[in-house]
Amino acid sequence: MKKKAAVIGYGGMGAGFHCKHLSESDVCTLAGIYDIDPKKRELAASRGVKVYNTREELLADPEIELVTIATPNDVHEEIAVAALEAGKNVISEKPVTLSLESLERMIAAANKAGKKFSVHQNRRFDVDALAMKKISDSGEIGEVINIESRIHGSRGIPSDWRGIKQYGGGMLYDWGIHIIDQACMILGYDVKSVRCTFDHITNNEVDDGFQLWIEYKSGKKAYLEVGTYNFIPMPRFYMRATKGSAIITDWRVPAHVVKCKAWHESDVLPVVNASGLTKTMAPRDSVTVDEYDIERPASDVHDYYRNFVRAIDGLEEQMVTHDQMRCILKIIMTAFESVEKGETIYW
Repeated sequence: MKKKAAVIGYGGMGAGFHCKHLSESDVCTLAGIYDIDPKKRELAASRGVKVYNTREELLADPEIELVTIATPNDVHEEIAVAALEAGKNVISEKPVTLSLESLERMIAAANKAGKKFSVHQNRRFDVDALAMKKISDSGEIGEVINIESRIHGSRGIPSDWRGIKQYGGGMLYDWGIHIIDQACMILGYDVKSVRCTFDHITNNEVDDGFQLWIEYKSGKKAYLEVGTYNFIPMPRFYMRATKGSAIITDWRVPAHVVKCKAWHESDVLPVVNASGLTKTMAPRDSVTVDEYDIERPASDVHDYYRNFVRAIDGLEEQMVTHDQMRCILKIIMTAFESVEKGETIYW
């Protein structure tokens, strides 16, 4: 039987993503919404969505089994704890909350209530990240050495709460938490160190871009970058491995792989490069490498809800675990510390 789910927060993600998916879901039905803004409640009602007049009214409805929180970041903890104490299973939009201490209180509330609690890391289903994970997991170009992941735009931060510090604004919390989660999905969670720098090009209150270096205990490394003032975007993903490289120039195109099949260093001829000769940078040819594209993986973002419902029913483990939530948020917190101190922070 489908779970009855309610959404708290009827903004961009609440209305445009969660309510839409829940209304079309094969595992949930949309029971209703609550938003602190009367105009958003009126908008929902005009679309035929059931509206609760207060958060307390929504949480008191015994038929609701699942609550999704899609509000500004600074109130996630307050709402999640109230919902868990009311006996609801809870999904929080990302970032799950704004500090590790806050996250531990949320997890403790879930454990005490005996309910499921997770964060909506929907971009684990992005086909570009899934393609890179497929290449890494397959070992077809050997063991991964490092990945680079970039999200570039040119419009600055949206002119809403995302540009305000007290609400948990800034690109590290916004897009950063996605590409950090993707990097750990590919490389693991055994973090050794974190270093970060911020951009303040269009916004002085919060970061409107960042550069983040993560080193793992395995020796693998990730360089992650978000920019909101890049009129020429750099490639979305780049991977080096022991037997080749892979690149995704744009999320709309497949991954391109160059696999080394022979070294043949002895017969490399010098080539003209700019104003001189070089053997070091001589290009490869079909004798020593294979080049091909990886078919874009199949992806269905609603598998997140399917998994969470099965986790509620005890049929499988939840996809985004508490320990993963702890690790991703700790990377975020360490990145802020690194910016403040101007140094690499070791775990």
